[in-house]
Amino acid sequence: MPLQNHAYDFTVDALFLDFDNTLVDLAPRPENVLVPPDLITSLQRLQQAANGALAIVTGRPLEQIDHFLAPLRLPTAGVHGVERRSADGRMTYLPVPAVERLLDYLNPLVSRHPGLLLEVKRGALALHYRRAPELEHDCLQAMTEALLQEQGFVMLRGKMVVEAKTADIGKGNAIAAFMQEAPFVGRRPVFIGDDITDEAGFAWVQSVQGGGLGIKVGPGDSMAHSRIASAAAVRAMLVQLAKQ
Repeated sequence: MPLQNHAYDFTVDALFLDFDNTLVDLAPRPENVLVPPDLITSLQRLQQAANGALAIVTGRPLEQIDHFLAPLRLPTAGVHGVERRSADGRMTYLPVPAVERLLDYLNPLVSRHPGLLLEVKRGALALHYRRAPELEHDCLQAMTEALLQEQGFVMLRGKMVVEAKTADIGKGNAIAAFMQEAPFVGRRPVFIGDDITDEAGFAWVQSVQGGGLGIKVGPGDSMAHSRIASAAAVRAMLVQLAKQ
């Protein structure tokens, strides 16, 4: 379903946004993404128009989102919901297994290949191979073997990354938690994301009574009911919405 068939009403919608490849373009390394200045302005205006019902739902740690979107401090679910800041600033940290125990299985591969990047988060561990795409099979094999040895994690595949994530924690649950709180409660949830990790979010928002909306960014199979071409198209859409 094309995106233009959906009418937005920020008096009733709650908007949830992924970050990488949704608000910003992908970069060779996660720390190198660029945030266009007008994105900050658009998010600030949209949050005000929605009476605060706008949140970031991402696999990144919350502190990274605060860095890239400064001076904004939006309601944010980081590491797929492991850490979450409510609209009133209250922090929630879910219990997670220690990811450090996975390092013994993955460090040998990373040390042999400088193009790989191992990102350690709270409750998750991401192995990036964007700078060495030929090592995709090796990364998948190493992560699979690591998770066979350690309990409490599931494997997620993303764009040039394979991640060990705490089991039973995901973006759908994070959005559900926001929707129980002001100013999100009682609104229609809309979630925009691009990756396999966002499918749980699409599933949840589209299952609620009254019908929320999942919007998939870019190509690829998805359960989302609508689609938009790229992160650049998302930013352009937000600019236009902010001007309304």
